[in-house]
Amino acid sequence: MSSGFNVFEVRDRLISDFAGYISGFISIRDQRIRDTVESEFERGLLWPDPLIQLNPSFKRGGHVSDLVGQGLLHSECAKVFRRKESQDDAGTPLRLYKHQVDAVRAAATGGNYVLTTGTGSGKSLAYIIPIVDHVLKNGSGKGIQAVVVYPMNALANSQSEELRKFLCFGYPGGVGPVSFGRYTGQETRDEREETQSNPPDILLTNYVMLDLILTRRTERRLVDAAKGLRFLVLDELHTYRGRQGADVAMLVRRVREAMGGTHMQCVGTSATMASEGDYDQQRARVAEVAGAIFGSRVLPDYVIGETLERVTPEEDVTAPAFVERLRTRLTAADWTVPLSYEEFINDPLSIWIESTLGVQREPESDRLIRAKPISITGPFGAALRLSELTGVVAAVCTKAVEEQLAASYLPGNRQPDTGTAPFAFRLHQFISRGGSVYASLEPAEGRRITLQGQQYVPGDRSRLLYPVVFCRECGHEFYSVTRAKDSSTGEIAFRPRMFEGYLEIEESEEETAQGYLSIDYDNSWPEDPDQIVERVPEDWVEHGKWGIRIKRHFRGRLPEIVEVSPDGRAVSDGEGASIRCLFTASPFRFCPHCGVQYVSGRAAEYGRLATLATEGRSSA
Repeated sequence: MSSGFNVFEVRDRLISDFAGYISGFISIRDQRIRDTVESEFERGLLWPDPLIQLNPSFKRGGHVSDLVGQGLLHSECAKVFRRKESQDDAGTPLRLYKHQVDAVRAAATGGNYVLTTGTGSGKSLAYIIPIVDHVLKNGSGKGIQAVVVYPMNALANSQSEELRKFLCFGYPGGVGPVSFGRYTGQETRDEREETQSNPPDILLTNYVMLDLILTRRTERRLVDAAKGLRFLVLDELHTYRGRQGADVAMLVRRVREAMGGTHMQCVGTSATMASEGDYDQQRARVAEVAGAIFGSRVLPDYVIGETLERVTPEEDVTAPAFVERLRTRLTAADWTVPLSYEEFINDPLSIWIESTLGVQREPESDRLIRAKPISITGPFGAALRLSELTGVVAAVCTKAVEEQLAASYLPGNRQPDTGTAPFAFRLHQFISRGGSVYASLEPAEGRRITLQGQQYVPGDRSRLLYPVVFCRECGHEFYSVTRAKDSSTGEIAFRPRMFEGYLEIEESEEETAQGYLSIDYDNSWPEDPDQIVERVPEDWVEHGKWGIRIKRHFRGRLPEIVEVSPDGRAVSDGEGASIRCLFTASPFRFCPHCGVQYVSGRAAEYGRLATLATEGRSSA
């Protein structure tokens, strides 16, 4: 198929490029470690299978003009709330979703209400329409009649632009029947002065600035202009929790007192606020939380959730007859993607996709709710489910699902009345910047290697797992450790550096040093001082009448030969299952295995030793 843009192909290219990118930052000498890392990368350790989430279709309600005809809204609302693209555009009628209509009706009662619907559901209209309707009925220019509080200035800026389309587009000179203004702290002095001198009907702000309005003498005119405030809106209500939630709750009470809002109506919007229990229990919980923030009761009936509807016909996708249609669709040799909206929504694969990735029936209430996002591929993915249902191989199912989702965006398959894709979906790809390799301190051919951070080899607390780093020049592996010496017994132990803080040992009883252990394969590091001189960088040695020797200030940086047991204890030569290692103290200046010297004493270890996470956050 050819849809121009295929997000699945883009995802695959992105992951391929990123895999190549981070692989260029690390060289691993040991074959078993390299094989483990490559195997985990191929398995998706840093980039698991992406999750697919279909944006559901919200059940449609009436047009704004219908609510005007019912006497619920002022007649001018039918002119204000239209789809407009430019200043001279009169616009086309605006049809609301059912939850938006429910919100308008809730607002008409004068009670507090909360809208809890998903992204893209038009939550802002659920309070903007009632606010504009109130101003039109009460008269513009009578002070601030509504304050809308946003958690971020970016949201206030975005809402200001949307209000401009509704309240300015289509009116002579761009001056509509209701005024609005932004007061968030990012305005110029002249703009703030203009707002104070000529307060708008609707004020867009944030909770910090609203607090300052109440406390600063220079903003007193805004407080006076807001006497008798009718609406206080808290957008993204779920962001106010903990200490910040308490601050905002107290702020709401101060606003009610300072602005004389005895009939102040509080409105909240939120994508999610409760997830446990059935629909009625969730509404009751949201009403309780919102009431605590508002300082005024919220009835559970006035917690308005989303009402969804299917795009495709609802069928039992497990029924034998449907499964056979689905199998025939997947195995047809001459099959091509649908090229019309009716063909697309009646395709059995579309029906199955919506039932699996889009919406499902809530058992307790029989309401349509969003399906939990899942991946297409993988052991729990949609393709395997489809394969098990139809008997068609998983690879064919994967290709079919991806092509069907991409075909949703073809021009001919878009919804005729709205022009939107029937399956607007999001692909969530999580990418980790990596972590560390962990290995036990044992001979290379038998040591435990994993990329899962843990302190011990599973099932054996006598074998520690250490984070491993690699020389950037030769790729030899080094165990990152802290050497601790008990001052009373003289015993030395090497601990995984990242787990040091979890060990209950008094610092006063120990002498500690950070550094690196590396296994000394074949006893290659010499003990003879004359041979050591030949292994160190040239500028570490000096010549004199005594011959050649290591310079004094480099002697403490030489690798130290130690015997270490798998549990990290320094032991006598040949004791038990110990292994001969070299301890190199931090900072890492010299690799005893390839001889490379890292000159700069100021550079971080990052430039000398690599882990799986050293590609750099900003560049990645």
